[in-house]
Amino acid sequence: MPDPMPDPMPDPRPDPRPDPMTGLTVASTAREMAAAIRAKEVSARELMELHLTRIAERNPELNAIVSLDEERARQGAAEADAATARGAELGVLHGLPFAFKDTHDVAGWRTTHGSPLFADLVPEVDELVVERIRRAGAVPIGKTNVPEFAAGSHTFNTVFGTTLNPVDPSRSAGGSSGGAACALRAGMVPLADGSDMGGSLRNPASFCGVVGLRPSLGRVPSWPSGNFWETTSTSGPLARNVDDLALLLSVIAGPDARVPTALGEPGGPFADVPEVSLAGLRVALSADLGGLLELDPEVRRVVEEAGATLAGAGAVVEPAQPDLTAGEDTFRTLRAWLFQAAFHDLLAAHPDSFKPSLADNIRAGEHLSGPDVARAYEQRTNLAEQMRVFFGDHDVLVLPTSQVPPFPADQEYPAEIAGRPMTSYLDWMRSAYLITVTGCPAISVPAGETAGGLPIGVQIVAPFGQDARLLGVAGAFERLHPVGRS
Repeated sequence: MPDPMPDPMPDPRPDPRPDPMTGLTVASTAREMAAAIRAKEVSARELMELHLTRIAERNPELNAIVSLDEERARQGAAEADAATARGAELGVLHGLPFAFKDTHDVAGWRTTHGSPLFADLVPEVDELVVERIRRAGAVPIGKTNVPEFAAGSHTFNTVFGTTLNPVDPSRSAGGSSGGAACALRAGMVPLADGSDMGGSLRNPASFCGVVGLRPSLGRVPSWPSGNFWETTSTSGPLARNVDDLALLLSVIAGPDARVPTALGEPGGPFADVPEVSLAGLRVALSADLGGLLELDPEVRRVVEEAGATLAGAGAVVEPAQPDLTAGEDTFRTLRAWLFQAAFHDLLAAHPDSFKPSLADNIRAGEHLSGPDVARAYEQRTNLAEQMRVFFGDHDVLVLPTSQVPPFPADQEYPAEIAGRPMTSYLDWMRSAYLITVTGCPAISVPAGETAGGLPIGVQIVAPFGQDARLLGVAGAFERLHPVGRS
């Protein structure tokens, strides 16, 4: 039986009543807010106050936004209004309040990576995704909380504490972009950035009832980077709906001369979500990837209902999945190798400053050989080829985003799924990380709820490079199945 919801429950949705000064609410879409500022129907300062009020209402309990600086936020909004008044060319996010993920360097803003070792770090340079969002006119207000070094899909650390789920604050908001997804669903920000290695955009989107996209490899380049050639992790957008997510993707996607692995298509066209008919769409539906996933029964139900919804719209839905068995060894080998390379020296110097699960993951990389890493890359290459062939017969793959609904926030990870114990903080994330190593774009869209009202998303996967078409499919599904919309 699912755990009952606490009674009474706070309403997680933003107040639907329009603000008398702006005519907007914090549930208004990002596009509506940006259009109102551009039309001078609302000022950036008014919009900022609307969101700061909401932050004051919800953030003390949820702990989604950290390093909040209201004075600088108000100053930034005033500067945005001055730019509007003098007729400056305005970016597509002009005047929108924005809190960056706390693993993304923001010049002049505290960036802790969720670690006490970086609790006082203030970078001097924006990383590329931040640079692009600022250039588009967004106004920084602070950061969004993350797990330590973004490791694990539950957002807690010793610097700021735990981020709670906005639908049920006794539950996890997911991670590592948990602060971002929580802030979105609670109406504290209109858009959010994140990053994803093993599900860090997709899992919190599912847990909080918002939309999160892991783009195709190279779609959203990262700079600076210690290794341009390793693309297991990628930045990406989060939003409350597909149209807004596409707007943010249009800002952060596109090539950069500093990043040789970036895809060449410009980001701008992603703002226009294509109309995709679901009639005749070839959908492969797989609740458990052919037995590779332990699955909570309520998640299985929601995935099967999503398949029925697509079939009802005329899609050709059939049970099918690629063989991703090799993805397990591939992901875990590459993750351990990358973590060891990134954190070995820090762990050796500060062995008591890492959570045990992360320390174990780093140490696992110490035992890998060159042939181990070569095997993982060969398997990853084969997985990409297998997906290419699979998508010759199917347009999209639909599967769970997360194998469980939001779990209690006092747990680091679920203790068990459907009676099977989880032995590490990675076991329950297979539905996300087995897709990671394919390189394909994947989006989590709200699809249903548990009997107790907890959000559950489905993951839609498209062929490599078909991010725009994936947005179109997700948008069509969202219109049919508007669960979790604020």
